[in-house]
Amino acid sequence: MRKNSVKNTRVNGEVQRVLAEIIRGEIKDPRISPWTSVVAVEVAPDLKSCKAWISVLGGEETREATLQGLKSAEGFIKRKLAKTINLRNTPDITFVMDQSIEYGVNMSHRIDEVIAGQSGREEEAKEAVNEAEEEE
Repeated sequence: MRKNSVKNTRVNGEVQRVLAEIIRGEIKDPRISPWTSVVAVEVAPDLKSCKAWISVLGGEETREATLQGLKSAEGFIKRKLAKTINLRNTPDITFVMDQSIEYGVNMSHRIDEVIAGQSGREEEAKEAVNEAEEEE
């Protein structure tokens, strides 16, 4: 199976969906944040390994605890994945922290701050123009 084949893309999507369900509803580890989402999954063409990018809403401590909880539950997750998806091999899962959502939210806040600052400057400029016109 090639890396970008239709079959590989479908396997990636199915593994992502099932991983999200397992993390959301079946793991009872208190270290895993309820705000954990599976952003992307890349299964190797030989179905031996899998990288799962996860995103956690919260601080650095929450992310680290969630990553530790997921690593300790790898065996359980792999067993559930094998029962749910009928693949020749069940891939070994490696969890990778993805901070793109957090980065996007942070950039959005910065853009809002810049826009708010610009509108404040525009109001100051209008007031200065009005004062100048009144003096004439």
